[in-house]
Amino acid sequence: MAVPTAPIAAGSLVGGYLVARESGVRPLGGVVLAAGGAYCTRRWAATSGPAAAAGLLGLYLAGFGASHPLAKKIGAWPSVLTVAALSGAAAFVVSDRS
Repeated sequence: MAVPTAPIAAGSLVGGYLVARESGVRPLGGVVLAAGGAYCTRRWAATSGPAAAAGLLGLYLAGFGASHPLAKKIGAWPSVLTVAALSGAAAFVVSDRS
């Protein structure tokens, strides 16, 4: 049985931030982000098709990008948790629920 993608999408955004913050090596956080995104994209394509996979990956990456300016307004952790929740919710609705 395959692991649902919602917790992986959300968790890799949180985990990538945490790894980058605690290690001081931003590219290491990027590795976590890329690994989570790659796994999820493969599963999304297999379960929901390439268009849904592209949309979900776009949202995942947009969330990562948007978390930076959002952090200046609401703080780092609230920003990361917000985009992670949105990405995870979208993954659940579009791919995992079916």
